[in-house]
Amino acid sequence: MARVRAGDVVLHYEEVGDGEPLVLVHGSWNDHHAWQAAVEADLKASFRVVAYDRRGHGRSEAVPGQGTRRQDEDDLAALIEALGMAPAHVAGNSFGAATAVGLAARRPELFKTLTLHEPPLVALVLDDPASMSQLRPVMGTIDAVKDLLRKGEDAAGAKLFVEGVALGPGAWETMPEPLRDTFITHAQTWLDEQQDPAWSALDLDALGACAVPVLLSHGTESPAWFTTVLDRLAAALPHARRHTFHGAGHIPHMTHPQEYAQVLTGFARGA
Repeated sequence: MARVRAGDVVLHYEEVGDGEPLVLVHGSWNDHHAWQAAVEADLKASFRVVAYDRRGHGRSEAVPGQGTRRQDEDDLAALIEALGMAPAHVAGNSFGAATAVGLAARRPELFKTLTLHEPPLVALVLDDPASMSQLRPVMGTIDAVKDLLRKGEDAAGAKLFVEGVALGPGAWETMPEPLRDTFITHAQTWLDEQQDPAWSALDLDALGACAVPVLLSHGTESPAWFTTVLDRLAAALPHARRHTFHGAGHIPHMTHPQEYAQVLTGFARGA
């Protein structure tokens, strides 16, 4: 079992392959296993791949008290430095993408490239009427999920999130039992993330100093407001490129692992 201390927490990670370093940052409700299909498909042939569990996820420690995305960013920095990986290729999905880009705005020297898929940086689109018309119903469902989790009804909250926010009605029963268990296990960690006042914010002015190549991607099956978030990031970043995963949604590294691995590898090599 590979572990590294990052400040006040011990993080679990898995490492495979040789080549330039690549760090994978997972989203909410899951852990490093979310990357397994893409690693096997095959990122491990091109990179020294490190996939880790963020604090409160998987086998990594959870620290009492309210957590922040800033802590996740600092954990990522500590991991990269402790393993001697700087500058590293870094890829993040969802909240993991928000974590990675947040760190890039503060510590760009740690990155060789940055690949981001649909960071849910809602604060960047609060002034966009089209995005907010899509987000308001979702926010209502998310509030209902939070209410269930505050009552300790983790299974009910996870099911509502899956069917009301992430995948649609009926999806919960079609999911393999281990995947349902993963959602339930991480329900309280997701609630903690949501209660961080700055979880969806980003300093776009500071991000403008990040001169590393950045790939911003979205899936055609995802809500359009994610595209608006990427538009705001692209306008701030001096070296941003875009990619669309056709037929994919919020987790292309899981649903389209071969394509995801090819896109990430091609981008990193080109950069």
